[in-house]
Amino acid sequence: MTQRLAGKVAVITGATSGIGLATARLFAEHGATLFLNDLDRDNLTQVAAQLGARAIPGDISRMADLDALYDVVGTEAGGIDIVMANAGIAEFARVEDVTEELFDRIFSVNAKGTYFTVQKALPLLRSGAAVILTGSIAAVSGVPGMGVYTATKAAIHNYARGWTAELAPRGIRVNVVAPGIVDTPGLRVPGQTDNYDAMLDQMVSAVPLGRIGVPEDVAKVALFLASGDSGYLSGSVIFADGGMAQV
Repeated sequence: MTQRLAGKVAVITGATSGIGLATARLFAEHGATLFLNDLDRDNLTQVAAQLGARAIPGDISRMADLDALYDVVGTEAGGIDIVMANAGIAEFARVEDVTEELFDRIFSVNAKGTYFTVQKALPLLRSGAAVILTGSIAAVSGVPGMGVYTATKAAIHNYARGWTAELAPRGIRVNVVAPGIVDTPGLRVPGQTDNYDAMLDQMVSAVPLGRIGVPEDVAKVALFLASGDSGYLSGSVIFADGGMAQV
């Protein structure tokens, strides 16, 4: 197998489960030197040990934690070729039930955390680096109970457009992978676990390709965006959604 990321230094946030974990595994297979970040310290330590990666636990909504992350990367690697700003949270409430605390919590992690994950990486990003943001089909659709979450993902999609214009002189590319329905731990909403199979069957009916995604489906898109194969792509959103948002 050709290692498409050999010699590259990659930072992945939200790396202990779902899309982040699948991407970390795939990047490791393709030769990347990995620096992994997540709130879940114990799982992060285990994942990093399995992949031969460096674990730096932390909360992306806390500036001190991001500074600590990049201090380690800068000291140990000297520069970064790939940043995948993947960490995020999803909490659902109808518009009349959203509290200020819920609103602030989701925006603090998804919108603010993603923004500063990239901003604070800038001094270390090498010319030609790839920035990958994890968006969502929710950014372009209306879903009851997801108004705050969808707004944060729409912000992330627009970060890619603005940053593409700003960072192009350095040769830095910024793109979004926007998953559809993906079978991750985050999909198992508390209170619905007992009806999970029935819920999945209902979801599948909305996907043109006839199945929900798995984390590896999204990881393969991230690998494409991280590699030279996407060298003429920037400011783009690639929907890994089985066609759900396209028809």
